Amino acid sequence: MLANFPDSFPQFGKLSGDLHRPATFLRELLDFIASELPRWRDDPERPTDTSETILTEHLCDYLTGTARLSTGWDVLQFRTEVADEQHKGRKIDLAPKPCGTTIWIDGRRHTQYDSLLPIECKRLPTPKGRNRDEREYVFNRYASTGGIQRFKAGHHGADHSLGAMIGYVQEETTALWHQRIAGWIGELAKSGVPGWTQMDLLQMERTDETLRMAVLRSSHNRENSRPKMELRHLWLQMN
Repeated sequence: MLANFPDSFPQFGKLSGDLHRPATFLRELLDFIASELPRWRDDPERPTDTSETILTEHLCDYLTGTARLSTGWDVLQFRTEVADEQHKGRKIDLAPKPCGTTIWIDGRRHTQYDSLLPIECKRLPTPKGRNRDEREYVFNRYASTGGIQRFKAGHHGADHSLGAMIGYVQEETTALWHQRIAGWIGELAKSGVPGWTQMDLLQMERTDETLRMAVLRSSHNRENSRPKMELRHLWLQMN
């Protein structure tokens, strides 16, 4: 039999009031993540793992702890391997969610169970293996596991119009990867792969040689008449 707790039992899990944020909040959130990426990489306490799954797990740990101590971002938590809202069997690598409150953004309500935006994480270069494609940041000819490919198909983030991709650059430079990925997208468009055009190219927004990172953006048409998807690409040189 369950114990009868008194009415005065402290409500430790009670949510605070609703927060209303402007439409720019999600872009400001991505700027916050971008600013913390070099600090996470250079954290002397960070284990020196190189696998994508562990890197993302550790980044999630770091962002949750940092957000908790940052004014304005202390209402957030970060989670890994989050089920996509439309495709429950598919997992989002990283997703910020409200923590202890409900956040309204541009008329849309987000509780602690809702992702604010989807973030895909990829290693550059793609590790070699069965059914792996070197172009996997963009597209995989063996499976629907390409990073941008998933967003365009609506397999990730179908309920969102803004998402992000974090690139763990483990070899070469961000400038070289920008050039290489432009070549892959150009080849997909030229060869007539459905849905790919020159409009899918990534545009450099800013680069910082001291911090060894770059921020790019792209905009993509999606299948089934969904609205365009805007992606921010946060590339961090790990090497």
